[in-house]
Amino acid sequence: MITDGPRLRPDLAALPSYKAGQRPAPRTDITTYKISSNESHFAPLDSVQAAIIAAATEINRYPDPFSTELVAAIAHHFGVPAEHISLGTGSVALCGQIIQSAAGPGDKIMYAWRSFESYPIWTGIAGAQSIQIPLKPDETHDLDAMLHAITPETRVIFVCSPNNPTGQIVDPGELEDFIASVPSEIVIVLDEAYIEYVPEEKRSDSIRLYRENSNVVVLRTFSKAYGLAGLRVGFTISQEPITNALRKTALPFGVSSIAQAAAIASINAESELFERVASVTAERNRVSSELIEMGYQLNPSFANFVWLRLGLRTDVLHQALEQAGLSVRPFPEEGLRISIGEREANNRFIEVARQVSIESDVLR
Repeated sequence: MITDGPRLRPDLAALPSYKAGQRPAPRTDITTYKISSNESHFAPLDSVQAAIIAAATEINRYPDPFSTELVAAIAHHFGVPAEHISLGTGSVALCGQIIQSAAGPGDKIMYAWRSFESYPIWTGIAGAQSIQIPLKPDETHDLDAMLHAITPETRVIFVCSPNNPTGQIVDPGELEDFIASVPSEIVIVLDEAYIEYVPEEKRSDSIRLYRENSNVVVLRTFSKAYGLAGLRVGFTISQEPITNALRKTALPFGVSSIAQAAAIASINAESELFERVASVTAERNRVSSELIEMGYQLNPSFANFVWLRLGLRTDVLHQALEQAGLSVRPFPEEGLRISIGEREANNRFIEVARQVSIESDVLR
């Protein structure tokens, strides 16, 4: 019997591809900058580098499959039981583990849109259906619309705050009311990958919300504020039934021994790392103020990036930035997400944005 090749799942052809931030094209005339992936532009702290070097001497051995020391460090840091911590290779992988733990073919996964690109991908892999709820005009989650969209098939709801790529946060009071209104059998994921960039007074008390609600999962990562994007380690905090399911769906030995050591060192150096966070937020606010002064329309960002919704004019600014040696994250016909990077990169971005605003119709 002659076939055309292996028989694969036909529905995978319809899955969107994850679009990672691209590096700028090599140049010899100017220094180029990658401000497309929301990474920390700082090199690892000396103490973190030392932990990485020490751990590298034992990479001939498998890592601790239970990440015992890192789990204990996270649990102590947040004042929660170790049994409530689950680890994964970044928050991207944990999104998949959550969906795999709660949903299958015919089930529904709900999230705002536009939001984190991994949500529809993992939903499709599970054979579930995406329910995308449009953001409000101010780029915030429409929690009322999300409540009204719940059906008996709804299994997981993602609330990304600060939202990627728009940078907006959910109002703490509105979030608490929302959680109280969602049926307890639905898993609610508070995706807080960028929470460290939010002022304390504006943050939701997600740890309290998880303690008071058995269906709430707090999702965090070491990739952003802690500067460990290349080592791939994230974690969830949830009550035991959910945590046990997430541990079962985790990739065995997924979090490397180097990642575990670096994450522990980062927790121990948090005060030093958060000085860097403060400098990033100051730069974010400076860049935002400059853009507003030029006439660009943007809402406040609470992450380490800014979002410009330019619609059909997105490509005008995108091409100008590429020509200037800056790689940013375009969302065609929607907008641009610009990560806050080195001050030199931020200054060049401001300069190009100002020139484009003068020479083109990008603001009209």
